[in-house]
Amino acid sequence: MEHRHLGRTGVSVSKLCLGAMMLGPWGTDGDEGIRIIHAALDAGIDFIDTADVYSAGGSEEIVGRALRGRRDDVILATKLVFPLGDDPDPNRRGGSRRWIVRAVEDSLRRLQTDYIDLYQLHRPTPETDLEETLRALTDLVHQGKVRYIGHSTYPASLIVEAQWVARDRGLIRPHTEQPPYSILNRGVESEILPVCERHGIGVIPWSPLAGGFLTGRYGTGGEEPWPASPARARLTDIFDPALPGNQRKIEAARELGRLAEEAGLTLIQMAIAFVLNHPAVTAPIIGPRTMEHLESQLAAADVVLSEDVLDRIDEIVPPGTVLNEADAGLENPALEPARRRR
Repeated sequence: MEHRHLGRTGVSVSKLCLGAMMLGPWGTDGDEGIRIIHAALDAGIDFIDTADVYSAGGSEEIVGRALRGRRDDVILATKLVFPLGDDPDPNRRGGSRRWIVRAVEDSLRRLQTDYIDLYQLHRPTPETDLEETLRALTDLVHQGKVRYIGHSTYPASLIVEAQWVARDRGLIRPHTEQPPYSILNRGVESEILPVCERHGIGVIPWSPLAGGFLTGRYGTGGEEPWPASPARARLTDIFDPALPGNQRKIEAARELGRLAEEAGLTLIQMAIAFVLNHPAVTAPIIGPRTMEHLESQLAAADVVLSEDVLDRIDEIVPPGTVLNEADAGLENPALEPARRRR
């Protein structure tokens, strides 16, 4: 499988990243999850992304078991910020030094490793001074527990601020950003992807299949009943097909499905290849729950979309467009009621 540079780290990674969110109690049991990871490694993927919050640590445990004897061949990424499960302790979350030094030890233990290649902040933490967070992460790099650092779903202004704070304080600058990006959710094309290009930041997009809307099942009569799972029931604004924003996604997915068929591709192949096509993107995250999912997504690795197909995609969903604002994932804390009202 083709490799690409991960920002300016000097490290090369496979052009597809295996996301392990659905490997664990949230989706796939341990033994099957390990088989999926091994199949991905055998297919040439050497970049794996997980997070402590996925299955409350269960995903990291499965990844750790799967990588026994193969750890040195993999670029391993994980994330912190969210509380695990229903933990009510306000200090067991976020981007404080106190939590970072504890969270990394927990992740190292679950992953059965003594270092993490890429340690990422899962979301912005506006309640914590950015310098404190970056200094704690820099210390982890100096200690050898972490090789590189990154963040996920940061707005463009905060991406730039993190670069400047790190530069001005003599800290390590974040090397990667992990934004939501798909044909149905193109908002990051306006600012985030260009900002990452200018600063040499590797981009690892999540949800290139738009949470399943670009798998080809919508509009075929084979849709899963709503809600399909407890997880989706908690994300009504993103998945409920009755909502106007999601209706727009379904209508666009139907048109895209017809376009993919005309191009001799599956919609899955076209959707992942579209994200891969952007020059700022390093490796989209694929998140299979079954071996069948993995095989269908691996098939996108060698697909190159023609200019005609890309132009048709732009006609269906214009550049920079977000069909459902709930998919953007970029919450602005300045617009929360507590910040606007007295």
